Amino acid sequence: MNNTAKDVIYLLACAVNGISPDKERVRAMDMEKLYEFCKWHTLRAAVHTALKSAGVTDHEFEQAYNKAVRKNIMLDVERTAISEELEKSGIWYMPLKGSILKDLYPENGMREMADNDVLYDSTKQQKVKELMLSMGYTAESVGKHHHDTYMKPPVLNFELHTVLFGANIEHLHDYYREPQRLMIQDEGKKFGYHMSDEDFYVYVTAHEYKHFSSGGTGIRNLLDCYVYVKSKGDSLDWKYITEQCRQMKIDDFESSRRALAIKVFSSSELPVLNDAEQALLEEYIKYGTYGTVENHMAHFAPHRSKTKNILRNMFPSMNYMKTSVKFVGKCPFLYPLGVVYRWGRVLLIRRKYLSTILKVMKKNAKEKV
Repeated sequence: MNNTAKDVIYLLACAVNGISPDKERVRAMDMEKLYEFCKWHTLRAAVHTALKSAGVTDHEFEQAYNKAVRKNIMLDVERTAISEELEKSGIWYMPLKGSILKDLYPENGMREMADNDVLYDSTKQQKVKELMLSMGYTAESVGKHHHDTYMKPPVLNFELHTVLFGANIEHLHDYYREPQRLMIQDEGKKFGYHMSDEDFYVYVTAHEYKHFSSGGTGIRNLLDCYVYVKSKGDSLDWKYITEQCRQMKIDDFESSRRALAIKVFSSSELPVLNDAEQALLEEYIKYGTYGTVENHMAHFAPHRSKTKNILRNMFPSMNYMKTSVKFVGKCPFLYPLGVVYRWGRVLLIRRKYLSTILKVMKKNAKEKV
């Protein structure tokens, strides 16, 4: 682990535990490297809080923090407005992930938000689209994936989920096939819902596992885990949580990640880690918030021949196609046409993504020789 990563972990531990960092230690840090690392991991606002408490001012960190505060407020206001419209329309909905987690951090804005995620009644997809368009949003993607993407200038981005997990990760998709069984009605609402604290933690863990096991994920998720456990830990039914994670085959991941998060962030002094803990922490450090396409391919490609890799990408499973291409979901016998449509879309719109996939395939093929 390099010095920048150590500095970031130290500052994050101070920020979430209300500790003022050592001024001399902070002044000796390389602010340029610190900023770039935090930008990559979406941690600038949290680190700014620690720098400020040490009496250290950095313009870029301060600017990032102010933007995070403004964006969080704007997203909250807009999510409330969207929720009210869904209520009026009789469409059930449930906010997810960061929009809940951010409120557990010590200060508003400490957890930066790229977007807001909301699960909604997928049978009302067209009605929701009309609603969002009427509110000034542009439909960037609707019916193409397991979430619809809506944007409104300057910074509003909402991902409205039709399901919690796509069919490409079967054991997670199956567990969350019927999310209504986990939904608790909000007080004073007819169509607003939330999960229990335990089920929310399990869902966030499963979502993190999805990224960790494919493209990789960064330190912010580890920090989220610590903040959640610090806030809710004593009241959580850990026996229930462990059993749900076991059903999804992520119980080892959950326990290892939670133990590491507590060990790393409970104190401003980085503890001695065993080899397994050190290796896991390095995995979080290696990849930014959203991982990389290269790492996603690297996790799957080494286990198959080059020919199998190409075939799998050209001809995904039926379950994957049902969630990826809307008309295949409605008429499975149109799978062949869906394959042609999907790759036409990649060639026309996602050429850079395709180029990256092919480069990783070529690299893996060479390494096998």
